[in-house]
Amino acid sequence: MMPDSAKTASQALMLGSRLTKRLKHLKKWARRVGVEAFRLYDRDIPEIPLALDYYGSAVSGSLYKRPYQVEDEEERLWLSVMSQTIADALTIPPERIFLKTRERQRGKAQYSKLPGQGVTLDTREGDLVFRVNLSNYLDTGLFLDARKARAFVKTQAAGKRVLNLFCYTGAFSVYAASGGASTVDSVDLSKTYLDWAMLNLSLNGFEARRLTSRHAMDVGRFLEEARQRRLVWDLIVLDPPSFSNSKKMQGTFDIRRDHRALIRQCIGLLAPGGSLFFSVNARGFRLKPAEFYGLSIQDLSDILIDEDFQGKKMPSRYLVKTQYAGKDTIDRS
Repeated sequence: MMPDSAKTASQALMLGSRLTKRLKHLKKWARRVGVEAFRLYDRDIPEIPLALDYYGSAVSGSLYKRPYQVEDEEERLWLSVMSQTIADALTIPPERIFLKTRERQRGKAQYSKLPGQGVTLDTREGDLVFRVNLSNYLDTGLFLDARKARAFVKTQAAGKRVLNLFCYTGAFSVYAASGGASTVDSVDLSKTYLDWAMLNLSLNGFEARRLTSRHAMDVGRFLEEARQRRLVWDLIVLDPPSFSNSKKMQGTFDIRRDHRALIRQCIGLLAPGGSLFFSVNARGFRLKPAEFYGLSIQDLSDILIDEDFQGKKMPSRYLVKTQYAGKDTIDRS
């Protein structure tokens, strides 16, 4: 079945117009704050279910599953038209537009490697730089919606021992190190992502200072071994997947089912006055403070939203303290 050419052409015009307006607006903001990569479009037009991230010389994007059935060939042709529209609107060569199809799925499938040779570039956030892969994964290695969350962790890190769990490519670790952390431990089950995290730390000059260490192991096992060794940290970053069934771990991980035990494990490893930064991307998730007696839980979800994600659904984010230590100062700009 061929796509409706008139309908597709109309959608292409709408998308091109929207991209032109958004780019003009966001480029001014990005230049002012020193950001090179940002979310340009996020399903703004219901008939065009794309999410597009702008990297200056390239675009990485995803086509989300439609609520109705579309033949594969029809979708492929539609996506080809939209890709050319994006290239024309942003004056970027078509071969630098990387669009993937994102299905609703559970587990680490969103991080699965796609076939083909990797196309990478380095992108800046302020005075920090991160290596992203535009072509080989559904996600590039840098979650742009966590930019404000990373900046918040930086403000909390000075002089502290920081533990970054489910560290992925280490962006929180880089920000913690840049904020003056005394040590940064990064934990992830994937050696590939830990190597990527160490690359990001090295790009920013932190790996050579020997303040960082990596641990390729299941987070649950790491936390249990840390408890047995009586290790403690001043700040723990907990940004887990919503679900995982990796063959490298025992059983499955489900954040809705397992978050209480996981949070309590982390709290048990905090030094007096320490804090836990907890972020979760599960749809509709909210912590219930009544389930954590004796802890101070500050909901940051509506605060840590940057300009390119205004009005969008964001991950839930919390600062959990072992004891109340006064009002936190949060940059709301």
